[in-house]
Amino acid sequence: MSQDAKKRQVAEAAFEKVRHLLDSETPIGIGTGSTANCFIDVLAESKIQVLGAVASSKATEERLTHYGIELLDLNATGTLPVYVDGADEADPRLNLIKGGGAALTREKIIAEASVQFICIADDSKRVDVLGKFPLPVEVIPMARSLVGRALVELGGDPEYRQGVVTDNGNLILDVHGMSITDPKALELAINQIPGVVTCGLFAKRPADILLLASDNDILEFSRDA
Repeated sequence: MSQDAKKRQVAEAAFEKVRHLLDSETPIGIGTGSTANCFIDVLAESKIQVLGAVASSKATEERLTHYGIELLDLNATGTLPVYVDGADEADPRLNLIKGGGAALTREKIIAEASVQFICIADDSKRVDVLGKFPLPVEVIPMARSLVGRALVELGGDPEYRQGVVTDNGNLILDVHGMSITDPKALELAINQIPGVVTCGLFAKRPADILLLASDNDILEFSRDA
């Protein structure tokens, strides 16, 4: 099965999982990336009239607007019942690396504001130990070199993502060469570096449910299992 087909399949599975929440009075959160885009497509095709969605990026806002789905402000919605988004890596405890699309800060905010975080991906994203995918870190521009030196001290090899400016006006450093055996501790350590907005480790607030598309089926993992 192609990667595109897997993304569509897992998006459909996520939609069925949250269908009971979708009505004209309930807001939802939607992430960024190709798999999240598939979820938006499935939602739009269902013709269910939802209250609207809190989007994690301008790109997601544009896709939602294209389908006539109202954009909601998290400050107005308060706690969201569910957030659906993809990931670049997921470990057995549902800790994640996110930020390949440079939307990690807003994604982390929405995840924190949601009762349930459903992560959708294909089965290639599941790993035993996080870190093969470079860890994105969003930094304030003036602190790029300062943060880079601090990341080296933590054992990483940071690389400036050239030509990328986040929706928040910041820069991305991608940290290579890390085997992340204690994601929560590393997330805390990186986030305490002056100039860091946040890093792409979702360990303090991991996913609640992970849906993975394989060649034959949808695999479901739960943090409570």
